[in-house]
Amino acid sequence: MFGLGIGELMVILLIVVVVFGAGRIGDVGGDLGRAIRNFRKALNEPDSIDVTPKDGEAKKTEAEKK
Repeated sequence: MFGLGIGELMVILLIVVVVFGAGRIGDVGGDLGRAIRNFRKALNEPDSIDVTPKDGEAKKTEAEKK
């Protein structure tokens, strides 16, 4: 996968348990899953504000400048 073996994964898991505590690992995993889900959802949604000028508006502003 990332060149990580079982030993490296166990060390990472041990560090996570020490940092977050055994009781909060489930909460951290759930929060991470929700964050990834919301990020993917935001990527697929169209922008809420579209600032692209329409063709007629772009021509009108060019004529107003002259």
